[in-house]
Amino acid sequence: MTPAQQHAHDAARFTELVESAGPGDWTRPSPVAGWTALDVVKHLVEWSRGFLRGAGIELPALDVAADPAAAWKQHAADIQAILDDPAGRVLSNPHTGDKPVDEAIDQFYTADVWMHTWDLAKALGREPDLGHDRCAATLAGMRPIEQLLRDSGQYGPAVPVSDDASPQDQLMAFIGRDPAWRP
Repeated sequence: MTPAQQHAHDAARFTELVESAGPGDWTRPSPVAGWTALDVVKHLVEWSRGFLRGAGIELPALDVAADPAAAWKQHAADIQAILDDPAGRVLSNPHTGDKPVDEAIDQFYTADVWMHTWDLAKALGREPDLGHDRCAATLAGMRPIEQLLRDSGQYGPAVPVSDDASPQDQLMAFIGRDPAWRP
């Protein structure tokens, strides 16, 4: 898939979860320590809008707490518009270097949406399915750079799982989530 197609797919799955949440669901705990379901959405909206400043893209702030579903849908549409017409923009970041904006969004943001889909689904009491093959491929790509990932502070210590755990459970355990977590 192209970066635009991948985002459209992953954002649509995340949107389904957001739209399924009732007003009382936003304060439910998530598998990310100290985060609620609302915090998962807020994280995705806020960090990426700041990240895009590295490509000269200024998106207005959104009030996620006031209306999580409306803010998320506006945010997803904003990102999709950039991906549908990247206009040759390059995103410069001291941690990632210079990359075409669509590649940077795909590598860092869309992948984050995909993985945080698991967190939001779990917070809402649902069983997520991130896809066997994609989980296996992502995990295979992350294992060789495990120390770099751990040193970044983005992932907690790995959670032990059995060798025969599903690729999704192995991936979630690798990034510091307990696959058996329940709200």
